[in-house]
Amino acid sequence: MAPITDISQLDLSKTYSYADYLTWQFTEYVELIKGKVLRKMSAPTTHHQEVVGNLHLTLGNHLRRSSCKVFLAPFDVRLLKATGNGDAQIKTVVQPDLCVVCDLSKIDAAGCLGAPDWVIEVISPSTARLDMSVKSILYAENGVREYWIVYPNERIVTTYGLRGEEFKLLETYAQPGLIPSLVLPELQMEWADVFEGLG
Repeated sequence: MAPITDISQLDLSKTYSYADYLTWQFTEYVELIKGKVLRKMSAPTTHHQEVVGNLHLTLGNHLRRSSCKVFLAPFDVRLLKATGNGDAQIKTVVQPDLCVVCDLSKIDAAGCLGAPDWVIEVISPSTARLDMSVKSILYAENGVREYWIVYPNERIVTTYGLRGEEFKLLETYAQPGLIPSLVLPELQMEWADVFEGLG
């Protein structure tokens, strides 16, 4: 079989597994959502990258002596809800902008096997619907304990906590002040630090 070197070679109506994903040789970043290929529609905006950088710096500094670690996209998170953990059985592989993992047994050379404790998605116009609906449901179903959606243009952070298998809105932050974390209660993130450097 000829190698897959371009996404156009894939039949996007088909269902794929992580084993398939590992054989693809194109450079475009894609995710698998319940076996369906989801391509990244456009490069992140400058504001998106600045906010991701600010969050990564804050979390990285906070977690330097912690048993938890923060990871930055591209970083494969293989979600196992309703599947086995073999490569051919895994149907969902996502790349959150940032994720915090406290159970380090989930980390291997390929990324994270199982749900991170905390996921942060920074909204881009092309990913807004996906991050607010499809991924939100997916993360909750798989046991992500905390989910933040960050809106760079509006300077808003919306935080959610897992209740059962659904996220409950915790708070919306749209002005200077502290933003607490459910997973890391000792962390009080400054709203101004999240959006530092944005024009």
